[in-house]
Amino acid sequence: MQYLVSVIFDSDELATPEEAAAIDVFNDRVQADGHWVFAGGLASPATATVIDNRDGASVFTDGPFVETKEHVAGFWVFEAPDLDVALKLAADGSKACNRKVEVRPFLAPPE
Repeated sequence: MQYLVSVIFDSDELATPEEAAAIDVFNDRVQADGHWVFAGGLASPATATVIDNRDGASVFTDGPFVETKEHVAGFWVFEAPDLDVALKLAADGSKACNRKVEVRPFLAPPE
């Protein structure tokens, strides 16, 4: 099962050098333990573009989809045998990056 772990933050500040080092150590451990699928940090919500092409005429809007104090600052995708393992990984990731995280499983593909 794969899980999306979204890093939630309320500032555009990047990780401090200490946080970045802790994230690197955490990422190395997750990779060594075979849970790593993919991860990445995201630019500020101010750099976002929202695209709405539901009516066949693409409308592009600068800025985030939702105006909110908190935003997704980055993410991990983990492979884990169950939710308990994913939650433990996410808790360790939250500690490493010093941010809140949200865990959501990917939907299983239709059979």
